[in-house]
Amino acid sequence: MLKKKKIVLGITGGIAAYKAAELTRALIKEGAQVKVVMTKSATEFITPLTMQTLSQNQVYLDTFVPAEKYDMAHIALADFADAFIIAPATGNIIGKIAAGVADDLLSTTIMAAGKPVLICPAMNNKMLTNPIVQDNLSKLQEHGYFIMESAVGELACKTQGSGRLAEITDIIEEIKSLLTPKDFLNEKVLITAGPTQEPLDPVRFITNLSSGKMGYALATAARRRGAEVTLISGPTFLSPPKVEKIINVRTAREMHKAVMENYKKAKIIIKAAAVADYRPKEISRQKLKKTKESLTVEMKTNPDIIEEIGKNKEGRIVVGFAMETQNLLANAREKLKKKNMDLIVANDVCKEGAGFQSDTNIVTIIDKKGKTETLKKMTKLEAADEILNRVKILLGTESGRKR
Repeated sequence: MLKKKKIVLGITGGIAAYKAAELTRALIKEGAQVKVVMTKSATEFITPLTMQTLSQNQVYLDTFVPAEKYDMAHIALADFADAFIIAPATGNIIGKIAAGVADDLLSTTIMAAGKPVLICPAMNNKMLTNPIVQDNLSKLQEHGYFIMESAVGELACKTQGSGRLAEITDIIEEIKSLLTPKDFLNEKVLITAGPTQEPLDPVRFITNLSSGKMGYALATAARRRGAEVTLISGPTFLSPPKVEKIINVRTAREMHKAVMENYKKAKIIIKAAAVADYRPKEISRQKLKKTKESLTVEMKTNPDIIEEIGKNKEGRIVVGFAMETQNLLANAREKLKKKNMDLIVANDVCKEGAGFQSDTNIVTIIDKKGKTETLKKMTKLEAADEILNRVKILLGTESGRKR
């Protein structure tokens, strides 16, 4: 996503300046080209040599440093960049930008930017909550700057509160989002992800091997493309994506309830969760003891969520998944038709690189007209974008019908 993207990183004089080194390394690892601008105060916390070594580029310290092929460094940097990050952003630089003050290289560069600017505040919580600082942040947002929410935790002054620099992974995700075209802007998307767990007794449950990675990738990709995402997730060990709403559930019936309460607000429903088809008819109140050589558990069916949605689509686009171990395409086509879906994503979980726990997937996408596309092995995030590309085509078709 960030491969060959050009990022200008501004570092100001706060204790979190040392984290700019980690951020630079993370950006380089993602394939970005990074140029660093440091304020005079920033050099008191981390050396320009460190940032030059990590970025593999000249570090800019003064407005009058000559730049290759350009007369003025701030214009050269503005022309170079696809996006700007200021991390950490002190109250001082936030105030300067909000007031239109341009008295050093960083502030003049930002004034000339004309590209997305991500401001990552980091300061004592009393400073951050100061009404003047909050007014300045609001003003910057009104003028199109992007403000990264500060993290909460222990601060350098040993107090607890907001004001920590956001996590590096969150900053990277936000800059990816800023650089992604917003072709799903304001579209409401509901996505289900992960497994469900059906309890047998207080300590045991029946589940499956779903990791939730595919559903979380879809949520991340949709959010990057501008969608308002509601994610309904079964139990996973994944870090939650930065979406508008996350609803955590455990059982199939809990997922059914959450979907039914939320799906009518969405235009697009993508059902990536691996929901249990059956649950124990009775749940033991006490731990089941090993008293016999065998144990028989009577099961009953769970609600079929996507079939219920398919009967009440009302113009919505519905995408489902078929995870099979045999007769992949035949089973997927039957499920697509029976449950009135618009697209179905089929994958053979026995194939190497396509299993539940894998970071990659090999999928075949089938639409209502029978068009079948088998994609090469790719990351689940790449597969998510491919699925959304097909949904985008359907959105265009729906718009055409309405006209």
